[in-house]
Amino acid sequence: MSAPTLFDPAPQRPVPAPPARPRPLVIGLDVAIGASGVAGDGWTDSVRCTTTNTHSRIQFQLDGLASFYRHAQYVVLEGAAYSKNNNGADALAGMRWMVRQDLWKRRIPYVVITPSKRITYATGTTVHKDKDGLRVKGLALKMMVRAAVKERYGIHTEGQCRFDEADAYVLLAMGLHHLGHPLAEVPPSHARAMTGCDWSGFDKAVAR
Repeated sequence: MSAPTLFDPAPQRPVPAPPARPRPLVIGLDVAIGASGVAGDGWTDSVRCTTTNTHSRIQFQLDGLASFYRHAQYVVLEGAAYSKNNNGADALAGMRWMVRQDLWKRRIPYVVITPSKRITYATGTTVHKDKDGLRVKGLALKMMVRAAVKERYGIHTEGQCRFDEADAYVLLAMGLHHLGHPLAEVPPSHARAMTGCDWSGFDKAVAR
């Protein structure tokens, strides 16, 4: 039996776990002249312009998009689909560069993701076949991406800009994934889309 002591030893307290790193403020942008999709952690929105003058449409988009990303720490944008050559491609390319220029002026790091990488991250591949063995394209492929966003992240986009908003959410998810804050578990077949993307803009900012 141990001898009595005047003071009992202080109880051992568990060492608290270090606080979790806060999730950075990332904004995903699916930029277009008519309707652009915007996404943040747990939400989506859009910038939709109905005027017909190209200059007015571009300015409306630039102002509207900036209102969402002006306080962002990082931005992920969708790049051009070089396999497509449609009317208005020149104006759209110009506006996308205006957005990048504004982000550069604001010193907000950004990354540009190709549509094929976005589709792969959302659905696992860019080549899907229907029941007749025909390749899924256009609207049907957009519907698959939107459905994947709802299933994986619980985000159900609605309205006229539902596909643009779903695309923006995938871009957001890819950005957070690279930064070490994935929004959900992604199968290897989907995660391979992260390889080959130019993340240097993000990495330089993290290193500062």
